[in-house]
This record gives sequence, C-alpha cells and structure tokens, in this order.
Amino acid sequence: MKRLIIVLLVLVGVLVAVDYGTAALAESAVSRQMRERLGLADDPSVRINGFPFLTQALSGKYRSVEVEAERVPVGQLRQVDVRAQLDDVTAPLSELIGSGARTLRVAQADGSVRVGTTDLESLLPGVQKLTIANLDANAVDTLIRDGGADPGLRSLDPETLARFGGTVTVLGREQDVAVVAELQIVDGKMRIVPRDVRLGDADADPLPTPVQAVLERLFTIEVDPGTLPFEVTPTEFRARDGQLELLGTAKNVVLGDGGAATSG
Repeated sequence: MKRLIIVLLVLVGVLVAVDYGTAALAESAVSRQMRERLGLADDPSVRINGFPFLTQALSGKYRSVEVEAERVPVGQLRQVDVRAQLDDVTAPLSELIGSGARTLRVAQADGSVRVGTTDLESLLPGVQKLTIANLDANAVDTLIRDGGADPGLRSLDPETLARFGGTVTVLGREQDVAVVAELQIVDGKMRIVPRDVRLGDADADPLPTPVQAVLERLFTIEVDPGTLPFEVTPTEFRARDGQLELLGTAKNVVLGDGGAATSG
C-alpha cells in the first residue's frame, strides 16, 4: 500500500509538471502572436487561466486568457499599459504549439489602455508634479455645497470625473492647483475637460472667471492612446489607481495569420 501511494504521488507530480509545461508552451505561442497583432517590440505577458490545462487543450477551448504589456510607446505617449481579458477562447493545441498558421476565436474581448502621469505631464506644458484621483458622488456634493462649485457637476456621472493636482507658475510664482475635470471619449480619443479649477487645494475659494478660464485651457487636452487591443471600441473613460484608463468590449473576435476581425 505504501509503495502504491508513492507511485500515485509520483504520477500526480508528473502529470502536474506536464500540465504546467504544456501551458507554458501555449502561453509562449499566444504571446508571440499577440506581439505581432499588437505591434509590440517585446512579447507581452500571457496567462491561460484554469486548471488542469490539458483538459482545456484537448478540447481546444479555454475559459480565460489574460494579456498584459507595459510601457508601450503609442504616438505621443511612451509608457502606455495595455491589458486584455479574453473569454471563451477556441484554439486547437496543434495550432498553438505548432509551426503552421494559428487562429484564435474569442467570444468576448475586454481591452484597456492606461496612461500615467509621466506621459500626461509631457502633454501639459507648465504643469508639474501631476496627480490623478477619481471622485465619488459625496466628493462632488461636498465641492458644490462647501466649495461653491457649479451645481451642474451633479448632472455628470462621477465615474466620468477626475481630480487632478499639480503645480503651475502664476505671475512668476509656483502654486499648487486643484482641477476637477470631465473625462470624455471623442472619436476613440481621451478628452480632458476642466469643470472646476482652484489655486491651492480643493478647499480653496473659487477663482475669478478670467483666471479660471486661463487655467482651464492649460488642462484641456485630447490624448490619442492608439487602437485598443483587438480593435475594441472604447466605451468607458475613467480615473483608476492614479492613472487614466480607457476601456471597451468586442464580441466574436477572430485572430489569425490573416489579421484581426470582429463581428457581432
């Protein structure tokens, strides 16, 4: 009995090693294909979720595949983070790890790009020490009730608002600035439109209209983050974890040597 248990444990260990080894080969193959499809200089990180892998590989169907690439140069931007979540992927194992043509069919692809403060500062001349934070409905109410902000802010979804901080030079003096801006999607581009600008922090008094107008222009920019992964159409623009994030979803995506296409 003891010898049988040892044999079974060894067998399980071998099967697990084979499972992880085969998964690693498949992830490497997908990574190379994603590099070509996304036009990246290096292979992105790929993770095929679910255990055991071999049962998915034998059926050619994978529940979830994650793709991540960091500090990707796109247009004027140099450090864009690209992420994609692929659900219900169909790809024969022979194609994934073979040398011939490869085709992946994805029931749903959720893609995102994130732009950080370093890239944004390069597009905001005169602004330094930039910070980004999201707002909630309570913060908007407080800004209106106690800070005298435009009550029209209540008509906007808090998910589409962000708070920017930084320093600017006004009349030869460096001063802190606090900006509440609306985040818009225009023709696939990220547009930042200031709605409230104050010198100092968010508790400072409102500025005279001419001064606010000058600072609003300073923070009004349009950023082109490039095409979202797998030609996903952008549907959401928000602030998250100190960055700006553009997201979207595509259905029935086909990836292969002939290119990427979507339908439905």
